[in-house]
Amino acid sequence: MFEVIRKRDGREVPFDPNRITEAIFKAARAVGGEDRETAMRLTLEVMKYLKARYNGTIFGVEDVQDAVEKVLIEHGHAKTAKAYILYRAWRTRIREAKSELMDAVADILKETHKENANVSNSPSGKMLQIAEAASKKYYLTRLIPEEFAQAHLQGRIHIHDLGFYAKTMNCLQIPLGRLLQGGFDTGHGYIRPPKRPSSAAALACIILQSSQNDMFGGQSFPFFDRDMAPFFENASEDDTYQAMEALVYNLNSMHSRAGAQVPFSNINLGTDTSEAGRKVTRNLLLAYEAGLGRGENPIFPNIIFRVKKGINFDPGDPNYDLFKLAVRVASRRLNPTFSFMDSSLNAPWGDQVAYMGCRSRVMANRCGPAVTEGRGNLSFTTINLPRLALQAGGNLNSFWRLLQATTWLVIQQLLHRFKVQSRLRVKDLPFVMGQGLYLGSDKLGPDDPVEEAIKNGTLAVGFIGLAETLVALTGQHHGESSSAQELGLEIVSRLKEMVEEAGKEYGLNFTLLATPAEGLAGRFVELDRKEFGVIKGITDKEYYTNSFHVPVYYPCEAYRKIEIEGPYHKYCDAGHISYVELPSPPIHNPEAVEALLRYMAQNDMGYVGINFPVDFCVTCGYQGIMPEELCPKCGSSRIKRVRRITGYLSTTDRWNSAKLAELRDRVVHFL
Repeated sequence: MFEVIRKRDGREVPFDPNRITEAIFKAARAVGGEDRETAMRLTLEVMKYLKARYNGTIFGVEDVQDAVEKVLIEHGHAKTAKAYILYRAWRTRIREAKSELMDAVADILKETHKENANVSNSPSGKMLQIAEAASKKYYLTRLIPEEFAQAHLQGRIHIHDLGFYAKTMNCLQIPLGRLLQGGFDTGHGYIRPPKRPSSAAALACIILQSSQNDMFGGQSFPFFDRDMAPFFENASEDDTYQAMEALVYNLNSMHSRAGAQVPFSNINLGTDTSEAGRKVTRNLLLAYEAGLGRGENPIFPNIIFRVKKGINFDPGDPNYDLFKLAVRVASRRLNPTFSFMDSSLNAPWGDQVAYMGCRSRVMANRCGPAVTEGRGNLSFTTINLPRLALQAGGNLNSFWRLLQATTWLVIQQLLHRFKVQSRLRVKDLPFVMGQGLYLGSDKLGPDDPVEEAIKNGTLAVGFIGLAETLVALTGQHHGESSSAQELGLEIVSRLKEMVEEAGKEYGLNFTLLATPAEGLAGRFVELDRKEFGVIKGITDKEYYTNSFHVPVYYPCEAYRKIEIEGPYHKYCDAGHISYVELPSPPIHNPEAVEALLRYMAQNDMGYVGINFPVDFCVTCGYQGIMPEELCPKCGSSRIKRVRRITGYLSTTDRWNSAKLAELRDRVVHFL
């Protein structure tokens, strides 16, 4: 009857009616049917319809499928028709995913995607991203429930590190002391406890690298000074400095994830008052201050100096000299950043809270001991706050309804991911779980699921674009209006209430994150601009403002910015950071940096950094602010520009276009 049919790609191929019969029969079997003869009779009806409809003209695959649906319904096979429609929709989804995947691979082969500024442009980096692109498509079409997948694709929410959805967890605060004291195995033999300071520092790097290979996020030592102290009790200052210099060099050169990136390393220190612990802190800071081989600014480790009254914050405190040194180093090198143990969020835990350079924080625990060591964030998903405000049309009641619905959607999605992660076995994460790094994993066998360990981790609900949200709702952001600031605090406090409610209901550690929007910064606004158009103060830039921050382009004095952002920290228990932007490295004015830090502590901030430009010439080693494209000393164009991207440092050549646009818009916060 028919000779050819047009495929979706335009090709004409021989027509085969048996394919129609098979499709109908599969749909019938899906609802309990087993009658192939009925499928054959229905195929004849489809053929009659096609003949009458197209009368000799060539039709396409979609036309046949439309005809099948019509015939099934008209002949009383509603259940089979529904199964067929669902199957057809599913196949469409798979085809689209395959096409999008091929497009993504083509883009990656041309240039490495810049969702993560720590991932290199190496062949292994490209391979990692191709694998991640494939994983994303697989999870969105095969694993993640459609409600969550659609919310992500539409830009209502963003599931971070989607390519690792079912593979592993985010980050970890590593129990360094226990590993060094007891030894460990990286998979090729037992590593005995070190005897020399240099060996202890080298093994610390290997531990970070090995843990990074099992996870997709940052790795941190929560008590580096305390844990390293026993190995430096009899070491000289020179030996200690050499060991710390080697550690800085290693963490800027040794690679993880098959060579795709250096470990995202974080080191918390500052409160150990033993002489050996003080020696470790002092020499790590001095080595970081000296820089790399030609004086270049180190990118890693992220050093987080833990500040606490009675220990290091005031004259007379035993480690006050170390705090002063940390301020001096930060005035030259951007690191360390500073965490305040006396803030209202951190004070209940003494000096036990640790952060990561990306801002992540883990402390309270519904499922076990409230400790930092051996715990981390499992995964996080971010809410697109500006989209909710735009969908609400500026109506506050509508916005509250959308916020509640979207927050609970994210909570359910995080629960789904937790259940998927819980099915992983200890042997799937041979170092993190197999060597007992994660709290509770030392009691599990190789084939045991990891749920009993990872229940101690956190599930974080994030948010982005509070400033643009307030503009959509009130016409002004919180830097411009006290009433907008009041609404901003109400939005974030309500988010925190819903997250706490989820934690109580499910008995898990749900937390609220001030999202570090790197790859996400431009994705949300691009999607929203397509749907809502270009709206001044909301979608008119290439990025949304980070978490609760005052917009980077808004002229604001440093102390005023601190006053506005300080009250938000206590709500964001999964992580937060604030900073001020200075015009140049305050090398000769560390007193001004210390004054800023004290004001940040006074305004209840938990974690902070000081920003300024750091440029150096790769060719001749010249350092200084270089507004031009060429080095003023040798004329080379090989200039590296180090800036803080989302809490951590990176060179701007690895930034994506949205973050580069944000960087260009950053204004100085004058003192």
